[in-house]
Amino acid sequence: MTHRRHHTTLLVATLLAAAPALAGEFDCMIEPRKAVEVRAASEGLIEKIWVDRGDTVKAGQVLVTLDSGVERAAAESARYRATMQGKIRTGESRVEFATQKYIRRDKLAGQSFVSQQDRDEALTEKRLAESELVEARDDRRLSELEYRRLSEQLRLRTIKSPVDGVVVDRMLHAGELADNRDLRKPILKLADIGTLHVEALLPIDAYGKLAVGQSLEVLPENPVGGRYPATVKVVDRVMDAASGTFGVRLELPNPSLKLPAGIRCKLSLPGVTGRTVLAPAGAHRTPPR
Repeated sequence: MTHRRHHTTLLVATLLAAAPALAGEFDCMIEPRKAVEVRAASEGLIEKIWVDRGDTVKAGQVLVTLDSGVERAAAESARYRATMQGKIRTGESRVEFATQKYIRRDKLAGQSFVSQQDRDEALTEKRLAESELVEARDDRRLSELEYRRLSEQLRLRTIKSPVDGVVVDRMLHAGELADNRDLRKPILKLADIGTLHVEALLPIDAYGKLAVGQSLEVLPENPVGGRYPATVKVVDRVMDAASGTFGVRLELPNPSLKLPAGIRCKLSLPGVTGRTVLAPAGAHRTPPR
């Protein structure tokens, strides 16, 4: 019995000596890459909100429509003024008539059939007609610019998603006033989870063993589970002397939006067997906006 126990002890010791060093696992937090508060660029009555809490959205997707009857009518009026041809055609006709009149008077003045004053009056009429034509063209150009300005104002009445992600919360409803001066109450809150940020606090022992661009495995907590590759994007250069840690940020691709944000995880770091940092990075950092 003693010989068998001694043999088993030697076998375990041999296997442990031959086994590679296990990767250390450190607490981390999976967070959205960006949190966005959707607000109206101008004050207006909400006509319709096209999404609700939990919906997935794509960049450029219409989220909110504000009442825009007045702005649409103003833009249509400006568009019509920008396409009017009446003043320009009238001006062109006057320039043509005044030019012909001046040419005739100039010939007659050269033959002493009309006075020099008549010739000068015809020249003045021609120049005035040309000035009126320039003014008509300037007015049309101003109408075009006014139409562009009003069109931009009308465009702001439709709010589109700036990111691919999910709707975290809806703060207002159709029929309520969207006040762009009230910073406390956005219309919607979005989270960009197409790419996730993994925030971790690591012990100083791990410093120098990480490099930007390095790939590490992230293990989300249950019930999500699994192992996912993430890329190191930021390694803090300023340590926290009180806790003996430094921060690390990784990017975790999430194109199918399968992984949720706001969950704890473990970061597998080969070659580091230091103490586990219990405080997740999310407890010390605010998600980027």
